[in-house]
Amino acid sequence: MAAQQQGTVTDASAGGRAGFAGHIAAVQRLRRDYRALPPDVPVRLAKPTSNLFRFREAGDAPALDVSGFTDVISIDPVERLADVGGMTTYEDLVAATLPHGLMPTVVPQLRTITLGGAVTGMGIESSSFRNGLPHEAVQEMEILTGAGDVVTARRDNEFSDLFHGFPNSYGTLGYSLRLRIELEPVSPYVHLRHLRFHDAKEAMETLARVCADHEHDGRPVDFVDGVAFAPDELYLTLARFTDHAPWTSDYTGRDIYYRSIQRYAGEGPGDYLTIDDYLWRWDTDWFWCSRAFGTQHPLVRPLWPRALKRSDVYRRLVAWDRRTDFSRLLNHYRGRRPQEPLIQDIEVGVERGAEFLDFFHDQIGMTPVWMCPLRLREPRRPGLGEGEHVWPLYPMEEDRLYVNFGFWGLVDMKPGQRHAHHNRLIEEKVAELGGHKSLYSDSFYTEEDFWRFYNGPSYTALKETYDPQGRLLDLYAKCVRNR
Repeated sequence: MAAQQQGTVTDASAGGRAGFAGHIAAVQRLRRDYRALPPDVPVRLAKPTSNLFRFREAGDAPALDVSGFTDVISIDPVERLADVGGMTTYEDLVAATLPHGLMPTVVPQLRTITLGGAVTGMGIESSSFRNGLPHEAVQEMEILTGAGDVVTARRDNEFSDLFHGFPNSYGTLGYSLRLRIELEPVSPYVHLRHLRFHDAKEAMETLARVCADHEHDGRPVDFVDGVAFAPDELYLTLARFTDHAPWTSDYTGRDIYYRSIQRYAGEGPGDYLTIDDYLWRWDTDWFWCSRAFGTQHPLVRPLWPRALKRSDVYRRLVAWDRRTDFSRLLNHYRGRRPQEPLIQDIEVGVERGAEFLDFFHDQIGMTPVWMCPLRLREPRRPGLGEGEHVWPLYPMEEDRLYVNFGFWGLVDMKPGQRHAHHNRLIEEKVAELGGHKSLYSDSFYTEEDFWRFYNGPSYTALKETYDPQGRLLDLYAKCVRNR
């Protein structure tokens, strides 16, 4: 792999020192601003972008200025480490690391996901079968706690409990201000092969073998994900780094990436992308969700500017629709059935993946469905008791391969169905299969079930330690009650 290893710690401002000095000044300002807030005032951040789908009114509460935490502070290309502001987007982070022949170990699919958001929430991508989740590449994180303190948490220091409990806390224990993360070397190009399957069970069995061996048909595999277009039309995309490409495809113009999966499947030469285009292959059309805005129509697509083919643009359109109720009213006046938003990511063990897909096609009927394997990278640390987990708020088993299924769209409602009928079906099925659901979107659990699935005792202990006055919402209030 062609990584550029020369040089020392670098950033945009003289060897990292000015970058760290600016960061320290930003921390001091934020800490002062936080402590100046009245204790009964809700705390929120002034963030220009969001990838959450728990929409709520902003209200009149003052917002903390976190614009000082949106930059890559330094990169050490020799040690393959980066110090990064917690509000830095992966788009900016990747733009800073690729010139060094490096990338974060896991790059979530959407450009404006922030590093801090992926760590305090849950991020995943096609390298997760070998690299785990984004927080597993973090060596240390600087956190503004709910108590107003700034602490540096590591795996093995006095804030180890916060380090391990921060993932899946969604800003209810504190906010990450700086993270030191590991990077990995890349090659200039990625070669993709798309394998078609007519049966979900066969696809899951092949997925398990590929992820165990890191190869298929004698060729190495660096990235794995897949798409189910129908119960009998599933694809696994196996990709690997390469230093040479006979051509490269471009899916930011007329062509659409997810449609290329069907076109290039089989025994042909596959497809080639630059590493940059590979990392953002899903962002241009927000997977396939851009079709809701007409941008995949052959007459509209050439007229839609490339600069606006981005997930954050589409999300703003969705947010506008939620505020104005436009699509619901339009359906009403057209005499169409009401529709339920179903925007979720779930994980189940690969051995239950086919069962979940069968249920999903039968009871939900939405396609396509994204499939992405993941396995925790972090070894089980000494001292953990039976039933305890390395990352307690998202308790996954070590050495078990999971599959993330992502589905995003609208489902027709039938007369007499309960509120959030399809979302609740998903939650019930995932619990039955021993899986988990990410909390970036709407959730409908009872409080008892929620704390059972997301380790209420561990969360309560962390909350009492790092936010004893309850300045920040608790996890259930934020992710289910949507306060």
